[in-house]
Amino acid sequence: MTDNFDGIELTTGTVRPVHSVIWLHGLGADANDFVPIVPELEKLGVSPCRFIFPNAPMRPITINGGMQMRGWYDISTLDFDKREQDSIGTKESETLLIDLIKREKRQGIASNNIILAGFSQGGAIALHTALRFDEQLAGVMALSTYLPLAETVAAERSDTNTQINIFMAHGTQDEIIDISYAKTSRDLLQSLNYVVEWRSYNMPHTLSMEELNDIAGWLRGIITDIDPTNTKNTP
Repeated sequence: MTDNFDGIELTTGTVRPVHSVIWLHGLGADANDFVPIVPELEKLGVSPCRFIFPNAPMRPITINGGMQMRGWYDISTLDFDKREQDSIGTKESETLLIDLIKREKRQGIASNNIILAGFSQGGAIALHTALRFDEQLAGVMALSTYLPLAETVAAERSDTNTQINIFMAHGTQDEIIDISYAKTSRDLLQSLNYVVEWRSYNMPHTLSMEELNDIAGWLRGIITDIDPTNTKNTP
């Protein structure tokens, strides 16, 4: 995935951006899923940025009868109380995401100017990885999701990203990932002294215009430096 990138890359603005957003799609979707929001974020005043939309690997998904589809890890059931988490798949995708971070660094984006983002499964991997990554990141955006392998985060988290910007948003009518699981993840993060910007919306497992406005506001607070000569921490 590092040298043979499988996905979509978009750059906004007319100057060379110094920020990247690596955005992971949900189960069964692909890199195209969130591409249409890029021009909307531009309209909402988000500064020039590089957007990276990778494709998840194809894998059998138990809950869908073992059907092969794009997924960041396997899911056996939507019942979180009975689910055995796919720690192997989760860690494999963490490695893939770290490879993408390194790829961005090789292209001149400093790690502290990289934002990890994702929806549903993709958001779970973004959140899991950001808390454990050993270099400073700009932020993590977790949409309609939860924190996987939550029982290990206290031991495995990186001291480097204890102050990371975290944005979590969820629909109150989410029929795939009940909002209670997202709130449990939020509460755990707050108990570990992370500052979480939390939003909820009257919607199902999707993204709304109200949420998009809040996403743009959060990104505007992070993506503020458009100076193409800024190469701080660039290897």
